[in-house]
Amino acid sequence: MKILFAASESVPFVKTGGLADVVGALAPVLAAEGHDVRVIIPDFGAIPQEYTNQMVHVCDFEVQLGWRRQYCGIEKLIKNGVTWYFMDNKFYFGRPYIYGMGGDEYERFGFFCRGVLNMLPLIDFQPDVIHAHDWQSGMIPALLKIQYAHLPFYANIKTVFTIHNLQYQGIFGIREVQDVLGLGDSLWTDDKLECFGCANFMKAALVYSDCITTVSPSYSEEIQTAYYGERLDGLLRARKHDLHGVLNGIDMAEYNPATDNHIAKVFSVDNKAGKAACKAALQEELGLDIKPDVPVIGMVGRLSNQKGLDLVDYVIADMMRLDIQLVVLGMGEGRYFNLFSWAETEYKGRVAARFTMDHALAHRIYAGTDMFLMPSQFEPCGLSQMIAMRYGTVPIVRETGGLRDTVLSYNDFTGEGNGFTFFNYNAHDMLHTIERAVDFYRNQPDIWVKLQNRGMEGDYSWTHSAGEYMKLYQAALEGKKETEPAPEPEKNPVVMDV
Repeated sequence: MKILFAASESVPFVKTGGLADVVGALAPVLAAEGHDVRVIIPDFGAIPQEYTNQMVHVCDFEVQLGWRRQYCGIEKLIKNGVTWYFMDNKFYFGRPYIYGMGGDEYERFGFFCRGVLNMLPLIDFQPDVIHAHDWQSGMIPALLKIQYAHLPFYANIKTVFTIHNLQYQGIFGIREVQDVLGLGDSLWTDDKLECFGCANFMKAALVYSDCITTVSPSYSEEIQTAYYGERLDGLLRARKHDLHGVLNGIDMAEYNPATDNHIAKVFSVDNKAGKAACKAALQEELGLDIKPDVPVIGMVGRLSNQKGLDLVDYVIADMMRLDIQLVVLGMGEGRYFNLFSWAETEYKGRVAARFTMDHALAHRIYAGTDMFLMPSQFEPCGLSQMIAMRYGTVPIVRETGGLRDTVLSYNDFTGEGNGFTFFNYNAHDMLHTIERAVDFYRNQPDIWVKLQNRGMEGDYSWTHSAGEYMKLYQAALEGKKETEPAPEPEKNPVVMDV
């Protein structure tokens, strides 16, 4: 099968979140199964020089955006059996940021979406399926159906769209998006592109894609409710037969405590001696008291309310009374920068916070902590809890989204479980769960080792999920998943530079 991934980021080239991990890990797995998998991302200025030096120029053309005609260059390199394309335009992508700091995000990613479709005949690649990821590529399915599908080259291309986080939708003014993409007034109705008086890239994908996926089964159910649905729950319920939850995986080779060169000492499920060395090294590196018997709780991720940090804020003093150490790594809201900066001073030698994106340090935290805390308000999938378990670090999570699908609370009666969980979004429920975990750590070491072993032996690879995606691609090609016809193409469609 010929598959094109369209996304705004991918490891190892550029990363701001889990989207990059998914694209960078899933594509090589599908390619290893014999499929022709190619990926297109913007050629951001943040891509390291070691990769830009390897790129080969494929073609260049102009993309028409309303009255503007913008240069679009396509570069490529081959890595891990995948052909990676990079869309070059220094005005849009050569900026010192990836997202969100300019007022023209609709134009930047409108350009990207149209450029993806326009490049296909020029690079001589006719995919069976275009797999678009998150709002930045959300207009690809819409433009394909509205403006391109009547052309023979595009007529049989199917689209799959993955929601990585429904909260980020790409919402802009209708007139601005019309101006850029040439979408006529007839399309701006509530059953097509209009969304509460705005243009919404995410909604466009949900309406026009042949198949919709999310990154965990539980999240696919949750977003059909008003609480999690971000005002799109009605549309998602209408397309529930086309909506599927496929759990993300992690790169089992990169996150392997037996071979990881980022950590102080390697270890395995059969010989965990190295984990104690990793803990001592982490405590020394971060200026914590070097106490092997004190449980260390780690947190790695974006510092935001979504991650449940308001709960931590509310009970941090109670947490520290448990005689624990806390390690935090991430960037985000100033409120939490202030919180953990204060905590470092208030609990000197017991709290360490680093406000940066440090991949190597993240590895050392996963390996050197005893517990990993993720009290998320919502979590589409979450990769950190799976990585933590891979390193024998026991997760403490809220039962939501992918956390619910991967972490089962330890049951005293049946002996089942691989971590500790709480259900209500409540600070004291979280605190009581932390207290329970600390009690097991200190007083029931046999059970603690059992929880570590279950986490380390878990299969978090992409193998199963890749198979699920292939089934969905095939179903889209066969037309089995479309319960209702997509909206009719616009009359006299405007096709730009094809």
